[in-house]
Amino acid sequence: MPPAKPSRFKSDIRIKKDSGRKVEPETQACAVAGCVKPGNSRVPKSRENLTEYVIVCAAHARAFNESWDFFKGMGDGDVQKFREEALFGHRPTWPMGKRAARARNGQGPLHFHDGHAVLGEDGEPQVRRPERQLTRLQSIAMDTLQLAHNATLLEIKARYKELVKRFHPDANGGDRTAEERLKQVIKAYGVLRASGLLS
Repeated sequence: MPPAKPSRFKSDIRIKKDSGRKVEPETQACAVAGCVKPGNSRVPKSRENLTEYVIVCAAHARAFNESWDFFKGMGDGDVQKFREEALFGHRPTWPMGKRAARARNGQGPLHFHDGHAVLGEDGEPQVRRPERQLTRLQSIAMDTLQLAHNATLLEIKARYKELVKRFHPDANGGDRTAEERLKQVIKAYGVLRASGLLS
């Protein structure tokens, strides 16, 4: 074996030098009585305790897996309960308070305090209007599109599409006034896009 190259770090940083021999992991014997094969597989001790294991050989693990039936001996009600609990990962759930429990039982409406005014009167999320300061060109463009100055991005795009369809020459039989209005709409939309309002 050639000598090891000196480390560029001026010292050997290995925790333990390689001795050249491989260390075999310790193996347990199969836990099944009368079996002398090495145990290399884990199987649970019982259905009630799935965290404790027994070490068995591969042949006995295969036989265990083929005969394993988790629901063996359970009634239909127990199986149904297991399926319902599986929806929540078998974690416990609790009601969210007396009002929530009354509302679920039909004893009254569900009321809660919406301190940040996220929901509207009907319980749906409110559409927040952006508060923005518009330049003179942006204000003119919004007026050309017949929109409020705090219109949302979706409203601006929807109005643009609507006006382009309305003033397109094919929809107006080549009317020159509609064509001029279309040019104004396209220019206004271009101003809003160039100013970064539609990004």
